[in-house]
Amino acid sequence: MIELYTDGASRGNPGPGGYGVILRSGQHYKELSEGFRKTTNNRMELLAVIKGLEALKKPHQDVVVYSDSKYVIDAVTKRWVYGWLQKGFAGKKNKDLWIRFLNVYKLHNVRFVWVKGHAGHAENERCDYLAVQASQDSTQWKIDSVFEVAESKLL
Repeated sequence: MIELYTDGASRGNPGPGGYGVILRSGQHYKELSEGFRKTTNNRMELLAVIKGLEALKKPHQDVVVYSDSKYVIDAVTKRWVYGWLQKGFAGKKNKDLWIRFLNVYKLHNVRFVWVKGHAGHAENERCDYLAVQASQDSTQWKIDSVFEVAESKLL
C-alpha cells in the first residue's frame, strides 16, 4: 500500500501558490513540490493529488490519499466529479485538472482520508511547509498557463 499525503497553498486567491506531496511505502519515501506564479488554493490542492498519483510507476496500486481539502475529497467520494463530467464541467472551475485527475485516478485503487489541516498531523504539516515554500520561491515558479489564460478571458 502507498500512502500519499498532499497539501496546496496560495498566497492570495488567486496569487502565487504551490503544492507539497509525500509518497511513502515501506522504506520508500519521496517528497514533491512546485510553485506557480498565479493560481488558486483549490487548484494546488487538486494538483498535489494528481502529481502524487502521476509519480507512481506501476498501475493498479493501492493508494490512500491523506488530504485536508474538502474540495477534492468531497468531489470524489460524493461522486460530484462524475456529474460534472457528464455535464462537460459546465459552470465548474478547474476542468483541466479534474480531467487530468480522472485519467490518473482510474489507474489505481484509491481511497481518500480527510485530515484536519494545521492540527499537528506530521505529514500534513510537512506538505503544507513544502507547498508554502514552493509558493514563495519566485525563482522556481512555473506558469499555470491554463488558469492564467482562463482568468484573462474573464476580464
